[in-house]
Amino acid sequence: MTRQFARIQTELPGPKAKELLERRHAAVPHGSGYGVPTFAESAKGALIKDVDGNQFIDFAGAIGVINVGHSHDEIVNALHDQVDKFIHTGFNVMMYDSYIELSERIAALAPGSFDKKVMFFNSGAEAVENAVKIAKKYTGRKSIVSFSGGFHGRTLMGMSLTGKIHPYKYEYGPFAPEIYHAPFPYHYRRPEEMSKKAYNDFVLKQIENFFITEVDPKLVAAFVMEPVQGESGFIVPDKEFVQGVYDLCKKHGILFIADEIQTGFGRTGKYFAMEHYGVEPDLITISKSMAAGIPISGVIGREEVMDSANAGELGGTYNGSPLGCRAGLAVLDVMENENLNERAENIGETVLKHFEKMYDRFEVIGDYRGLGAMCALEFVEDRNTKEPAKKVTGQVLQAAHKRGLIALKAGMHDNVVRLLMPLVITDEQLEEGLTILEEAIEEVMAEVKA
Repeated sequence: MTRQFARIQTELPGPKAKELLERRHAAVPHGSGYGVPTFAESAKGALIKDVDGNQFIDFAGAIGVINVGHSHDEIVNALHDQVDKFIHTGFNVMMYDSYIELSERIAALAPGSFDKKVMFFNSGAEAVENAVKIAKKYTGRKSIVSFSGGFHGRTLMGMSLTGKIHPYKYEYGPFAPEIYHAPFPYHYRRPEEMSKKAYNDFVLKQIENFFITEVDPKLVAAFVMEPVQGESGFIVPDKEFVQGVYDLCKKHGILFIADEIQTGFGRTGKYFAMEHYGVEPDLITISKSMAAGIPISGVIGREEVMDSANAGELGGTYNGSPLGCRAGLAVLDVMENENLNERAENIGETVLKHFEKMYDRFEVIGDYRGLGAMCALEFVEDRNTKEPAKKVTGQVLQAAHKRGLIALKAGMHDNVVRLLMPLVITDEQLEEGLTILEEAIEEVMAEVKA
């Protein structure tokens, strides 16, 4: 079928990709996985071209890193300008003004009617590690609570906080001590007899009981929560639940850490997804789309909390690199100039309308959900039993890839297709990509029935 944007002219992998794949398997360990069996040659906006000339519509965005699109001219120009001046001096050796300006602008955008400070690091996991360090330092407490189904990175602390065993934690213990996991609402899989409100109340009551059976609140430094659980399949909690957890934190002097690494920088239609819930986190972790692909992360927090660490206790060789800071400033300019928060809302509306039609058409779709442009389909063997359809999910992604659409799998049961398309995607590209996804589901279901 002739398409305007997705153009696949070879099998996957193509001839050049096959050669590279053989070299990859010989040189790179199995622990580093991959989704699409090919190699990028160039990328622009929401399109990626591989080494064999195949062109894909990108609904993955490098796992939520490319909100402003691949190789945006403003980002590229900012990086060229920085490289011409200097590449690295180490902010803890010789400082640079882009770090300060980015801190100021991000602090001004972050939720919270209080003075804030910002510190930059390298990766999302490192931001989480440092947020935990800061929380422990400020409170003098040693215990941390995260949530079942949450994902917070692949370092020791990140794995310890993560609430999913495979593939992140299996056989990698023992984990960091004094880490506890509280229950998190998953409305699609709540008991049928319970209303949303009753379910939220029930889970919040479990967390209160958690303080009796698992850890005394006086020992807890912080709760760590994703505004939308990413790796678990874009699980969106109700506002009442998030506010309930926040109120429990305030009651017991516990800091509330919002992990906005995947949800931040316009993905949900706000600069920060916590804005949807009307809470003011004490600390916020950021990374992924904050610099359009340049490795950088950060922690935003209340001034008095951020200042609890002494000089030299936080930092690192590459933290807040000049390239990352300049890219980050350019990202904020692009988001403002191109109204990407509003665009994310529009994308989400379009996607969910398509998902509704797909749900009516395909019994294998058990649920569809999203917040802004953070949308997902959950596949099940049976809508009554809600048994996860993991195999079908993988087949749908393969069928989409061979048609020229890149998308990702997620979910507690690996049965969710999640979409993280660049927010600069055109309406035509979005429509074509959604059409391909529907065709992929149609093909897989036809094969299942045959």
